[in-house]
Amino acid sequence: MNTDDKNNMHAAITAATLKTWLHDGDEIALLDVREHGQYGEAHIFHAAPVPYSRLEADILRLAPRRSVRVVVYDNDDGVAQRAQSALHRLGYQAHRLEGGIDAWTAAGLNVFAGVNVPSKTFGELAEIEFHTPRISARALAARLESGDDLVVLDGRPFTEYQKMSIPGAICCPNGELALHAHALAPDPATTIVINCAGRTRSIIGAQTLINLGIPNPVIALENGTQGWYLEDLSLEHGASRRHDAGVPDGNIDALRVRAESLATRADVPTLTAAQAAQWLGDPTRSTFLCDVRTPEEFATGSLAGAQHTPGGQLIQATDQYIAVRGARLILIDNDGVRAPVVASWLVQMGWEAAVLQDGVKASLAMPADGAGAHPACELPALRAMDSQGIARVLHTGVTLIDLRPSQSYRAGHIEQARWSIRPRLPSLNLTAGSTVVLLANDADVARLATLDLVQMGITDVSVNTGTPQDWRDAGLNVVSTPDAPADAECIDFLFFVHDRHDGNKQAARQYLAWETNLIHQIDPQERATFDFSLSALANDSLSR
Repeated sequence: MNTDDKNNMHAAITAATLKTWLHDGDEIALLDVREHGQYGEAHIFHAAPVPYSRLEADILRLAPRRSVRVVVYDNDDGVAQRAQSALHRLGYQAHRLEGGIDAWTAAGLNVFAGVNVPSKTFGELAEIEFHTPRISARALAARLESGDDLVVLDGRPFTEYQKMSIPGAICCPNGELALHAHALAPDPATTIVINCAGRTRSIIGAQTLINLGIPNPVIALENGTQGWYLEDLSLEHGASRRHDAGVPDGNIDALRVRAESLATRADVPTLTAAQAAQWLGDPTRSTFLCDVRTPEEFATGSLAGAQHTPGGQLIQATDQYIAVRGARLILIDNDGVRAPVVASWLVQMGWEAAVLQDGVKASLAMPADGAGAHPACELPALRAMDSQGIARVLHTGVTLIDLRPSQSYRAGHIEQARWSIRPRLPSLNLTAGSTVVLLANDADVARLATLDLVQMGITDVSVNTGTPQDWRDAGLNVVSTPDAPADAECIDFLFFVHDRHDGNKQAARQYLAWETNLIHQIDPQERATFDFSLSALANDSLSR
C-alpha cells in the first residue's frame, strides 16, 4: 500500500460529523459509491449515486471542482477506501464515513429507499404547499369517455412515454410545457391534465402551468400511469404523439414575459456573460452550466462546458446531474422561456440557480480551468477482441469476466463467462498474470475495471463489446441462468421498483406508498432544504 492510500484510509469521519457537514452551508459532495441496487435499497437523503464501477468516468461531470469537500461511503466493505484512492489519484481529497451506512443508522439517522429521493420528496411537499389540484384515474377516464374538452399531456421524456401512456395523451416533457402547452391547448376553456408514471412529474408539471398563470384549468393525474393501471384501465404502448419540435413561432414574446415574471417572483437572477464567467472561474465554488433544451436541440451544439440537463429531468432527478450540495447552477436555453421556469423550481429546491442572459447565444468565455470545463478522465486503453477471437482463445486458459448488468447476464451469456462487477473483482480470486477478456456493454466500464485488475497483478486484459447474437454467430455457446447470479449478488439491480410497470400491481402499490411516505421520513433539517416562499405568493394571489 502506498503512502497516498494510507493517508486516505485515515481520512474517516463519524456519522455525527457528516450530519453536521450536510447542513453547515458549505459545499459538499456526498457520494454513495455502492452499486445501484445497494444505493436504492437504503441511502442517505443528500447522497448522490456514484457507483464505484463508474466512479472515475462520472465524477468530473458530477463534481468538477476537485477542491470541493467530498465524503464517500459504502457498506464498510472496503469499497469506500478504494474509491478514496481513486479520487485521490484524480486530485480530490475525499473523506470516508467511518463504518459506512450501518454507522449512519446506528447513530439514529434516517436512510431512504428508492432513487431521486430529494426530488420526489420535494414533489410531495409541493403538492401540499401549492394545493395542486388533482384528478383520479377513474374520474379522468369518465371525462375522456364523455368527450369533455380536455387534453392530457405526458410530462416524461419521449422514451418513457412510448413504453406506456394514457390513451390519447401527447408527450410534452415538463421542461417543454412553458413553451408548448399554449399550442397544445389553444382554447383557454380546455382543461389540461398532466401525467407521468407516478406522482412527481404530474405534480410539478401541473403546478408549473399554474404558476405561469395560464388561463386554462390545469390538474395533475393522481398516481400517473400506475394509478391508471391499478384501476384496470388500459394503457397505450408505443404511442408517438408529441409536441412540435423547436421554438414555436408567434407568442414567443408573451411566453417570455410570463416566464420572466415567474422567475422574478421566485427570486431567480439573470446573469450577463461576464457575471457567468466570474461564477465559472471562482475557484472556491462549484458551478454547473446546464442546457435545459431537448436532446435534439442540444445535439446541434451548445456552449462550451455545458452539460445536457433537460429541464423536467433536472428537477425530477437532480442528483443524476449534480453531486455537489450547495453548488451554483447556470441555466441556458435559446428562447428565454424554459430556463427561467426550470430555475424557478430549482431555487425552491434549495439550489442557487440563475439564468444566463441570451442563453446559448451568449458570448461566454470559459475559464481555462473553470468548474464548467468538465475535463475528461483519462482511462487506460484496452485491446479489443472480437467474438471470433474469443472462440479462438477460449480453450487456452483465458478467463472471461462478464461485466454487463446482472440481469443481462442472466438473460444470456457465454457459458464459460463469470459474472462480476468492479467492486467484486477481488472475490474472483484470480491468479496474478492471468489472461482476461472483459465482456461489457460500455468499454469505459471495462477500462475502469482494468485499473483494479492491474492492482491485482493482471495486465493481459482485452475487451469485447459484442452481443449474445454476436457470440452465437461466432459459434460460442450462449446460455441463460435466471437465478444466477443470485439476487443477493445482483448489487447493480434495484429489485425494489423493477416490476411496477410490468403487470405487478403489488409492486405499483408499494412504490406509490413509498413515494407518498417520503415526507414523513425526513427530519427538520432535511425539510429545511426546500424553500416554498413562492407557494405563499401563489396561494395569496389565489385568495384575493
